[in-house]
Amino acid sequence: QVQLVESGGDLVQAGGSLRLSCAASGSIIRIDDMGWYRQAPGKQRDLVARISNGGSTNYADSVKGRFTISRDNAKNMVYLQMNSLKPEDTAVYYCNADIEAYSGPHYYTNDYWGQGTQVTVSS
Repeated sequence: QVQLVESGGDLVQAGGSLRLSCAASGSIIRIDDMGWYRQAPGKQRDLVARISNGGSTNYADSVKGRFTISRDNAKNMVYLQMNSLKPEDTAVYYCNADIEAYSGPHYYTNDYWGQGTQVTVSS
């Protein structure tokens, strides 16, 4: 059973910083792309940033220059450093990963999501 568990969400003032972490666990063979998405109340879930297994990154235009995604392949973790936070960054942030994992004698590649962590930025 593969799990993604996020941490690091909090209440912060505008202009502040937070670092989100996401740990993948289970019978993991390989993790391909990892990413962060966010969903504000009444809105759809949108991409924030993604990083490939080799370290290539892409970001939503709204966070470029403020957020940095990174990963530690040895620890099966992905991070999101968020600086210069704005009230419009308030959302539940979800970790996502494409993971190849064992299921009994077989292995499969699936798309996994964490449970989300709340980030609230006050003005």
